[in-house]
Amino acid sequence: MAAMSNKLFSQTANKVAFAAGHAATFIGCVAVVIVWAASGPFFGFTDTWQLIINTGTTIVTFLMVFLIQNTQNRDGAAIQAKLDELIRASLAENAFIGIEHLTEEEVNEFRVKCENAAKKHKARGGLYSDQEEQAEEEMVEMEEIADAAAKAKQKTAAGKKTTARKRPSEKLK
Repeated sequence: MAAMSNKLFSQTANKVAFAAGHAATFIGCVAVVIVWAASGPFFGFTDTWQLIINTGTTIVTFLMVFLIQNTQNRDGAAIQAKLDELIRASLAENAFIGIEHLTEEEVNEFRVKCENAAKKHKARGGLYSDQEEQAEEEMVEMEEIADAAAKAKQKTAAGKKTTARKRPSEKLK
């Protein structure tokens, strides 16, 4: 029963979010406001007349927040799953998988280390006399970053069992 109601809610949220993003929806909302404003003289600009638009917009806004947040949560989770699969299937470090579950401070530390590695690479001009030397040095840098991410994930997930994954360099052996 819960799965069916979740699926119905997800479908409704998708349809509403999709409809809310159309120009026709915006034009319709503008038309409602124009009709409401034009009806002001007819109703004498009373408190009730003002209350109608205030109540209507408040209810729509309140409901839309939850529907759009639901859609964004699912989109974000789907994108993250796709990125995780790309990382898992490539030669990238598997330690990157799941970093979205770290604390904000841990993610910032991880981001700074990645940026520093990129700056080092750029400072070197990205060029080496030997491609093997470049690959080796970059692999060491990425392993250091991956180790830092793995330690942060272990610290964050204290008490949870984690499965060790092979590094790309180990997969190739």
